[in-house]
Amino acid sequence: MKNTALYDTHVALGAKMVPFAGYNMPVQYEGVNIEHETVRKGVGVFDVSHMGEFLIEGPNALELIQKVSTNDASKLTIGKAQYSCMPNDNGGIIDDLIIYRIKEETYLLVVNASNIEKDWNWISSKNDVGAEMRNLSDDYSLLAIQGPKAVEAMQSLSSHDLSAITFYNFIVGDFAGIEHVIISATGYTGSGGFEIYCKNSEVKQVWDKVMEAGSSFGIKPIGLAARDTLRLEMGYCLYGNDIDDTTSPIEAGLGWITKFTKDFTNSEALKAEKEAGPKRKLIAFELDERGIPRHDYSIVDEQGNDIGHVTSGTMAPSLGKGIGLGYVVTEQASLGNKIFIQIRKNAIPASIVKLPFYKG
Repeated sequence: MKNTALYDTHVALGAKMVPFAGYNMPVQYEGVNIEHETVRKGVGVFDVSHMGEFLIEGPNALELIQKVSTNDASKLTIGKAQYSCMPNDNGGIIDDLIIYRIKEETYLLVVNASNIEKDWNWISSKNDVGAEMRNLSDDYSLLAIQGPKAVEAMQSLSSHDLSAITFYNFIVGDFAGIEHVIISATGYTGSGGFEIYCKNSEVKQVWDKVMEAGSSFGIKPIGLAARDTLRLEMGYCLYGNDIDDTTSPIEAGLGWITKFTKDFTNSEALKAEKEAGPKRKLIAFELDERGIPRHDYSIVDEQGNDIGHVTSGTMAPSLGKGIGLGYVVTEQASLGNKIFIQIRKNAIPASIVKLPFYKG
């Protein structure tokens, strides 16, 4: 197992460490609900340095990115980021990722920790255009400072106006005494804030200054368990749960990042799927009675027929009810439809709802 540069810091803070995507990661400190509420109402900081970072450069960088990703990266200007995914040849998804345009011919791709090697090999196999590729994953750290008080709490650490960095935009500037870090508003919690990309050798200084600057705002370290409940309340997909090598972006409700104005891997088949309509769809549901839906629980109809399965589920701390995502056959996927989640011997009624679960 690998450790992030802040491993000793987490242990000293009393974090419960667990293996995750090849790393020892803090799953929680004080407890999921406390940490969740800290981010929803105040400010918290996550160490997400296990994420992967690839630099794609040169005159053909965009051509390679366009070929491997579904979204239209030609729309990116310097200082803008874009959510996208990489399709495989069989209608599934290699990974979801964020693409940052750093300079005219320089792009940063941020990928999921569990997929670093798979993604690197996939993009490399498609690189017949001579784009320069560098895997920076082992050299860089990533902190996510999230919550409605994040900007106010951190403003003293940068000469830049942090409130001016709007969602899916970023700057390269000074932060916590370090020059040339990426300050990015691409958070996955739905409560605002931003991320800091810096070198491993710099992250301890950044962490300490973040905790110091945020102390009067009640800042707390936040673990991966709360990160999961926060993202699920927003209905954001988690790779390995809601999307994987067997789920298409059309089924997963990611048609909005799948642009058929260009050619990309398997684009013809995905376009045909979109036009015909997928056989199943990813839906969001809330339980009508008490219960906690879990990954892989069966979803059934009123007669008890199997119509799908849960991909992510939890007791939503902000809502006090069971929520989840799951795939069901398209005929059963309409908003308001009643479905049932098989929790052990009981079929618990649930309603299909519109995302996000948490309205803020």
